[in-house]
Amino acid sequence: MRGPVTGLLGGSFNPAHAGHRRITLFAMAALGLDEVWWMVSPGNPLKPRKGMAPLAARVRSAKAASRRAPIKVTAIERELGTRYTVDTLRALKRRYPRRRFVWLMGSDNLAQFHNWRNWRQIAREMPIAVIARPGYDDAALASPARAWLRDYRLSAAGLRNRGEWSAPALIELRFDPDPRSATQIRRADPHWAEDHAGPPPRDEVTHSLIHESHKGADA
Repeated sequence: MRGPVTGLLGGSFNPAHAGHRRITLFAMAALGLDEVWWMVSPGNPLKPRKGMAPLAARVRSAKAASRRAPIKVTAIERELGTRYTVDTLRALKRRYPRRRFVWLMGSDNLAQFHNWRNWRQIAREMPIAVIARPGYDDAALASPARAWLRDYRLSAAGLRNRGEWSAPALIELRFDPDPRSATQIRRADPHWAEDHAGPPPRDEVTHSLIHESHKGADA
């Protein structure tokens, strides 16, 4: 018997907000996912360190935003000890061989996906579902990664009804855009992390306590 179909949404979650929740629930319904893991990056080297809240605060904000939803908040990259996304995905597949994973990303990430280390191998590890984001669709469509993945396009229904779980597979999801962003929240409330202070939170996947760390997966 195969395990749950699990979506993986990685990011800084600096902070997590209702927009993350909305696109996650939309993707779950469209793809028939059993749950989604929000993988909070301990430290994304593609984003500036300045303005990045502590890991524990970002995890707490993700837990608050995902409350009562089939979403698990994790900083599992700390425990896996992986540096690049391709290695993280391989490690997850080894650790959870009975799960079927789908990588979730916004169209802003697809636009620069070709800059990620071994991006073609990432696409071969598991299906990729791309969620439209306002202002990024044209860049995503013109990207080298989209051109390469074009031959592997699959409908959401095609993924749900697939007898064999294989990759590469590109599923493009469109819905009413959500204008909310973490950047806007930080501008409106630069001290938001203070509202999420407290003891080390517990990882909802590994169940270990999450302490501060500056190590995380590169793209």
